[in-house]
Amino acid sequence: MAARGLAFHLKMEEAVERYRAECQWEMELAVVGQMRARASSPRHKGAKGGHGPEVQTSEDYGNLLVAEALLELCLKENLAKIKDAIPLMEKNEPKMSDAKKHLTGILNQGKLPPKDMTEAMLILAKLHYVEGSYRDVLSMYVRAGLEDMVVEKKPLYMLRLLSEAFVIKGLALERSPNSIASRARLSEREEEVMACFEKACVIAQVFLQELEKSFNNGHARGIKGGHASASDFELPYFLEAALQSAYVTHLKRGNIVKGIRNLRELLRTMETKATQSFRTTAAKQLAELLLHSLSEDCYWSPLSDPLPEFMNKDDNTYICTTLRRKLQLHTGDNIYSPHDNVEEALLLLLISESMASQDAVISRAPEQKDDRAISLRDASAVYDLLSITLGRRGQYVMLSECLERAMKLAFGEFHLWYQLALSMTACGKLEEAKHFAKMVIDLGEDAGEFLAKGYLALGLTYSLQATDATLKSTQDDLHRKALQTLERAHQLAPEDHQIILYVSLQLALVRQICDAIEHLQEALKFCKDDMNSLHLLALLFSAQKHYQHSLDVINMALAEYPDCFSLLFTKVKLELVHKGPEEALVTCRHMLHQWQTLHNISQHSEEEEEHQHHQHSGSRKGAVNDDSEKANSLTEVLPVKKHNSVYLTLPDAHDNDSGSQRASSIAASRLEQAMSEVTMHSTALRQGPMQLWTTLEQIWLQAAELFMEQQHLKEAGFCIQEAASLFPTSHTVLYMRGRLAEMNGSLEEAKQLYDEALTVNPSGVEIMNSLGLVLNRLGRRNLAQKVLQDAVQVQSTSHKAWNSLGEVLHAQGKNEAAVECFLTALDLESSSPVIPFTIIPREL
Repeated sequence: MAARGLAFHLKMEEAVERYRAECQWEMELAVVGQMRARASSPRHKGAKGGHGPEVQTSEDYGNLLVAEALLELCLKENLAKIKDAIPLMEKNEPKMSDAKKHLTGILNQGKLPPKDMTEAMLILAKLHYVEGSYRDVLSMYVRAGLEDMVVEKKPLYMLRLLSEAFVIKGLALERSPNSIASRARLSEREEEVMACFEKACVIAQVFLQELEKSFNNGHARGIKGGHASASDFELPYFLEAALQSAYVTHLKRGNIVKGIRNLRELLRTMETKATQSFRTTAAKQLAELLLHSLSEDCYWSPLSDPLPEFMNKDDNTYICTTLRRKLQLHTGDNIYSPHDNVEEALLLLLISESMASQDAVISRAPEQKDDRAISLRDASAVYDLLSITLGRRGQYVMLSECLERAMKLAFGEFHLWYQLALSMTACGKLEEAKHFAKMVIDLGEDAGEFLAKGYLALGLTYSLQATDATLKSTQDDLHRKALQTLERAHQLAPEDHQIILYVSLQLALVRQICDAIEHLQEALKFCKDDMNSLHLLALLFSAQKHYQHSLDVINMALAEYPDCFSLLFTKVKLELVHKGPEEALVTCRHMLHQWQTLHNISQHSEEEEEHQHHQHSGSRKGAVNDDSEKANSLTEVLPVKKHNSVYLTLPDAHDNDSGSQRASSIAASRLEQAMSEVTMHSTALRQGPMQLWTTLEQIWLQAAELFMEQQHLKEAGFCIQEAASLFPTSHTVLYMRGRLAEMNGSLEEAKQLYDEALTVNPSGVEIMNSLGLVLNRLGRRNLAQKVLQDAVQVQSTSHKAWNSLGEVLHAQGKNEAAVECFLTALDLESSSPVIPFTIIPREL
């Protein structure tokens, strides 16, 4: 009989500990009921001998468990008030009132063992907090000796109690009336609050990891009968507060660096199923901080320390390092470390997006309305941040793929449909973009103020399709639709400078130059320093042959945007036409000087990160920059100053004929990049962003063109050789080599090089024009005619191609057709800018 009673007692004790750890309060009350029912049975009473001290102790312990369960059930019922820090009134909450009676009775009688008495104090302190008695909270924790408690070797439920106790103490210190006048004492109070939050965070993580192990062990042993699974465990309010109070308080106080470090430490901890939702939110918050509150100047890798000026000698004062060693972290030999804040934010957001999409509520059932709204709100925040992050890197294909996954949430949601339409426009999926833009417009008045943006997206899609169209009739029809749609957007938002800019650009594309200038002047009234508006104005002046006015505008734009290579390339073209190649070469030298500065910045940044990572891991060796000697030969090395212009704004480096992202030009650039990387020797691999190197290639080729204008063919050859050392199979390099061979009189070699360039970029109009002229000089006039007809079909506004076609037709004796071509060329040349209008990016 005694053995059976002992077994029952041990079984109940184990069940109580498990239910207290897993927060199964109804089950805990049921166990207490079983224990009391057994204790009150006549046979059990006779065995125990009446109402001795052991019976009273057992009754008090049962009251302790009942009080805890009642209090926790009351908190679950009043979660909204707890989150808003609204005190609960004892008279309105019978469960809380009963819990308080039980706890005060236990403490007044004092018959429980010290361990249980301490637990009663911790639970009563929590009760005092929710009723707003913050001074009683602090005095109860002093009485319990909270600060002196040893965390190691505690049962699971006790870890939860301690974690909640520290966070409640910190919150009570923050909210208790403050009568302290001394600044030093106030600082001590703030430090004490942070110490509580730091301890609560570490203990909570240890508790959750140990709880996950217990779930897994219970499942492995096949335990049944009330044993919850990890997926059933809901993170209680105070446990979640313990995880986030430390970094939230740092951020509220303006300690961005400490907040970021705390968030990173949280996310490096091995995740548990109970914290999946919390980790999604934490990852999103860290991404927001990295994007909006941390510049590239201040960024430090997750595996390194912040810059010395951001470090504080007391940073780790509050962290329980002994306990932190128990935490399981993500570790390994080949862990990837981001190189800048945008890269880290992108990794975090992709994780958040995956989890948000997986947990999304898509049911249209009425009872799911609130859950669906919360799910949509959280997902929309992640997708907005993804749009910002991927937009900074120009990764519109990836963005469109992410937004396509969001469509299951986006029923009737203008914002997400509009974002998808923009991303598809930007990445060249024009048919899909047009389809989704029309769906946005079909929302009509429901779209509100965003309806104009819907028309803008559709207009830009039509405009891009017109640029890519090959038939003249199709081009004209798409240009007409684009102009009508953009003008409709302008009617809906008459003061939107971006819409006015694109109306002006569309007018320029159809060569209505005067109307385009008139609209552009209107746009500049609303935004005087917009780079694209100033650039377009310079091109419009050049189309009217007002080259000095155009140069003045470009110089004004460069004063605002000195690192913009797109503006510098336009300036070179203008100086070549207006002042001659000598003046343009001066600008080319300045561009090389500017490139060297940006290259040094990029290299310095990478070396710093490599050095920091080497200090922490000891597993990587500093990369040797094989291009440094070549770079130093361009211009003298300037003092390095890190700033944010490493990722350049530049014209499409692999499509001189058009600034649009044509499918063929994208394919060409990918093909030549792959071929160049295969061709280059492994020791000559470039370091740094690819855009830096494509820019350098274009600078060398531009200099080569200027030397050719001066008939300095040796210098031109040197420049082409420098460009070829970067991208040997680039179609622009092959084209310039062909031009040099043609000027040297090697027509067959020139033809072969033009053929190779055209193989890489089949829609290159300048290549076709040069190839046609060489074929004409070689006497192959029929083939020359065919090539040039293809050129004017690809780009019907190329006056050079029309003029060359006229020359070939005249050589064939087809004088009437030649005259038509010459007249077309003259008409187009009268309104042609120095660089095609399509160099202006059509994007949002």
